[in-house]
Amino acid sequence: MPETHPARRPPGELEASVLAALWAAGGPLTPADVQRDLGRALARTTVTTILARLHDKGAVARTRAGRGYAYTPTQDSPGLAARRMRTELDKEEDRQTVLARFVSQLSTDDEQLLRALLDDADPGALLDDADPGVEESEAGRGVRAHGGERGPGGPR
Repeated sequence: MPETHPARRPPGELEASVLAALWAAGGPLTPADVQRDLGRALARTTVTTILARLHDKGAVARTRAGRGYAYTPTQDSPGLAARRMRTELDKEEDRQTVLARFVSQLSTDDEQLLRALLDDADPGALLDDADPGVEESEAGRGVRAHGGERGPGGPR
């Protein structure tokens, strides 16, 4: 009889579960604590590996707790999502095209929200990571100096 394997979890599901346990705890947890909070569905070694990977990614901080470590999240869920988006953007050489395509796929409500957030943002904060293709505009916000697929206020 052929061996059957349970369906694989979607990518990131275990990390998300571990982070959810850390966020709910409100304080540092050891791998054993996380395992207990997850209902012992995972082996402690698996939890330890996930926590070590999250630490390597900067998603959790760790402090000594006996012979091992206790972990705390470095950001809340929205902060972590923003960090993942930034990481993906940093992988691309053509940031302008990536951002233009991202914006072109936003819903009207999300586009309006993004515009409002940009309007309310500190002008200096928008230029902190100055891209050589970005210049200061008269309105005080960074704008592309070399055009693109979609400009501010341009058609969708």
